[in-house]
Amino acid sequence: MRGAKRILWVDDEIDLLRPHLLFLQQRGYHVDAIPNGDDAIALLRRRSYDLVLLDEHMPGRRGLDVLELIRRDDSHARVVMITKSEEDRTMTEAIGRYAEDYLVKPTSPRQVLSVVTRILEGSSIRQQHTAQDFAARWPALARRREETPSVEGFERAYQELVEWRLRMEAAGEKGLLDTLESLQGELRHDFGRWTARQYPRWMRGEGEPPELSVDVVERRLVPLLGSDPVFFVVLDCMRLDQWRAISGLLGDIFEIDEGVHWSILPTATPYARNALFSGLFPDEIAKQRPGWWDGVGDEGSMNTFEDELLRAQLRRLLGRDVPVHYEKVFTDRNAEAVLGRVRSAASKRGSVTALVFNFVDLMTHGRSESPILMEVAKDEAALRQLTRSWFERSTAFSVLMEAARRGCRVLLTTDHGSIHCRRSAVVRARRGTTANLRYKFGPDLRADSATAAMATARAADLRLPPGEGGTTYLVALEDFFFVYPTRLREYRRRYANSFLHGGASPEEMIVPVASLTPRRR
Repeated sequence: MRGAKRILWVDDEIDLLRPHLLFLQQRGYHVDAIPNGDDAIALLRRRSYDLVLLDEHMPGRRGLDVLELIRRDDSHARVVMITKSEEDRTMTEAIGRYAEDYLVKPTSPRQVLSVVTRILEGSSIRQQHTAQDFAARWPALARRREETPSVEGFERAYQELVEWRLRMEAAGEKGLLDTLESLQGELRHDFGRWTARQYPRWMRGEGEPPELSVDVVERRLVPLLGSDPVFFVVLDCMRLDQWRAISGLLGDIFEIDEGVHWSILPTATPYARNALFSGLFPDEIAKQRPGWWDGVGDEGSMNTFEDELLRAQLRRLLGRDVPVHYEKVFTDRNAEAVLGRVRSAASKRGSVTALVFNFVDLMTHGRSESPILMEVAKDEAALRQLTRSWFERSTAFSVLMEAARRGCRVLLTTDHGSIHCRRSAVVRARRGTTANLRYKFGPDLRADSATAAMATARAADLRLPPGEGGTTYLVALEDFFFVYPTRLREYRRRYANSFLHGGASPEEMIVPVASLTPRRR
């Protein structure tokens, strides 16, 4: 059978398995049978097979010994162990030596076919079903633009598109990614225009705003507080799809209650994270703490007081002081020292252990400056994989496992996300304009394309501290980034395809927040 998948079945009772062999052959598989392990090894060294069905109890070498020899010759060989033994030890050994699956005799032909189909055809079946399911769902996704825009509508649409992207990538379905990206582009366009109109209204107390950065501690953290310690973990600059890439690592140790909140504008650390820890908008912080920062100055010093802001917010909400241990972690080199301090802090009754991990934000910013990192994290899928690779070995993961070990609940979130910027928008500015690529404040600012930015001369529209007279505020929409007319080509070339934040897009604003409850051991 040309093109048929090839299976080698190794079993000393092969004559009794003729119905099984015939059943597989009738389903289009080429099946060779051999009665002992030594002959099987010799045959495998001369000929390639897509799958080996290997009996454990045979004269001469037992199946697990044959499996070890197969692995030495070909670490990628796919092997299913078949045995009469129901002992856990045999199953554990088979799994420990990377058998693809494990069957206990007697097996029916359909049981064997099910395992063979899953291993040999599973990928193509998943790809086919994903394509069919998306085709069935596509008309409803395309009609979304006809619906009245709303907070809930944008949240549902964005979360569904994220799920479809992850599902397509997992199934290897690349043919529909362009269609999905087209839908994502439409969503960004509609979201940007709608948010530019609605956000100033929300800042004036009009309409029904979503859950914003300023609401997270009150609505999500405070209900968790009691006599037991609670962890508050912030992974800086984490998109919803990056959260989905790492959340699977937490499912075995935590029950996860996932939601979203909306980052305030600008979606940048000095504004969104201060709002998260303080429960206040930037203009309120500047009014209460005039000596800290003016909201448009040196951003490097604008997140110096997060611990004080969190303590003050908890005191305001609860009417009492709450013990808070706060750490900002930039590197995993000092993991043991961080864990030691966390263990000490988490031993206090009713305490909050608040930790900010900056790796994802540093990686996102560093990517624009490093050709190597740009190549490693060249697109959204690669950025997710890099985020997961970091998280698996990170201090953040160790802290979460420590929380689970202690039986402590965790609120995990982020301050804002980021967006893959592909288009530039020219802005004309005078001296004194801020340098950010997704938002700018300055005198007499103007974007050449009115559709690329949310523009206002009112600081109150963003709840920012008032600037000097004549200050204009620009926030980028969709996937635009701002460039000046001077050195235009250089900056376009340098920052095109960068992951940036500060603007108004679903990727930056609609971000994950999850309550993690340790599973009972």
